[in-house]
Amino acid sequence: MKQIVLISIFSASIAMPSSAQEDTDKSLMEQGAELFFEGLRKEMEPALDDLLGLADEFGPAMQSFLQEMGPALAELAAQVKDWSAYEAPEILPNGDIIIRKKPVEDLPEPESKDEEIPEGTTDI
Repeated sequence: MKQIVLISIFSASIAMPSSAQEDTDKSLMEQGAELFFEGLRKEMEPALDDLLGLADEFGPAMQSFLQEMGPALAELAAQVKDWSAYEAPEILPNGDIIIRKKPVEDLPEPESKDEEIPEGTTDI
């Protein structure tokens, strides 16, 4: 449906008489682009209104969550250097949440920064 509307808007903009160009001092391409974006805006308006309503609904809850949990999350992020060394969080039947460390053999090899590249070779 959207494609039909966009094609018809584009076709209408191309079929406009050249006398309209003299009145507005805009080329047919500019007029077509304006009509295209106007149609796109009208098509997207309901979705954007829904998104704004959702933001209004969850905004205060997210703000209070960030105020309460923000410092704790920042402290945790400062302590953990490499998140890839841990498994996904797991919720136990009693409600506890655990995050297991991956076995050493599953971890990626750390890249040593001390190695020098011999002269005349390229690092690929």
